[in-house]
Amino acid sequence: MPRAIWSGSISFGLVNIPVKLYSAVSRKSVHFNQLDARTNTRIKQKRVSTEDGTEVPYEQIVKGYELASGAYVVVSDDELAALDPKAVRTIDVDEFVDLAEIDPIFYDSAYYLAPDQAAKPYALLAEAMQQSGKVGIAHFVMRTKQYLAAVRPKDGVLLLSTMVYADEINAPSEIPELSELEGVEVADKELEMARQLIDSLSADFEPERFRDDYRLAVLELIERKAAGEEVVAPAAAMEPDRVIDLMAALEASVAAAKEARGRHPTALDSAEAGAADEEGDEEAPPAKARRTRKARARKSA
Repeated sequence: MPRAIWSGSISFGLVNIPVKLYSAVSRKSVHFNQLDARTNTRIKQKRVSTEDGTEVPYEQIVKGYELASGAYVVVSDDELAALDPKAVRTIDVDEFVDLAEIDPIFYDSAYYLAPDQAAKPYALLAEAMQQSGKVGIAHFVMRTKQYLAAVRPKDGVLLLSTMVYADEINAPSEIPELSELEGVEVADKELEMARQLIDSLSADFEPERFRDDYRLAVLELIERKAAGEEVVAPAAAMEPDRVIDLMAALEASVAAAKEARGRHPTALDSAEAGAADEEGDEEAPPAKARRTRKARARKSA
């Protein structure tokens, strides 16, 4: 069960709502230790001086910032502590904005905000934000670091996502390969084929359908080896040659997607096919008609 990692209050205007902060994500990476291949014992890392290779005692280690010249500026812990942001216990909402205005590139880590003996004002704020369609842009301090954050409602609860600052975003102009896009033209036929491919692969987002196959395979490998099984690594598969003909690649992809959808119809396809049978239709409505009805249903909702 997750434990609260921070407690304080949401503050906007003259309103303060006590809350607790919980991690919304539990990472499931597989972690390995470094071992001595001769004895399978743990490897310890030592801090050594690059000048003479001797081990440096922990109390003799200081922080240094490297300049462009290669020289270092030493900064003490006390000097850094004097610059720490004031450790206030509030998430100060500076403004409310539309969710669509925030580019997802700014999001970092996700957290749940839970009411701390203030259920009613918490629920009131969540409902008001839900109805207004607004997201709170806030700042708060946690573990001596000041964070920019977005507070948004979801299904009656408040989520907080820490955000990166604008000057931490790498501009596309800094990536040489992206300059190759200037002046690139696409043919109408290519664009239409690409749209067909997107349509044939379109579906409702169901996150539970996706899994980390690599992590599961690693865990299975560990279990097999722990049980004493001799595992032989398969030979590396040859990578297919890159397809140069764009239209041929698009046409082949569309055909494959349609074939796959025929073998594995979506829930929407099955439901509409059943409805068509009940009404005595000779065949299920075409995909275009299904998409049109689905769009209308979303608009009416």
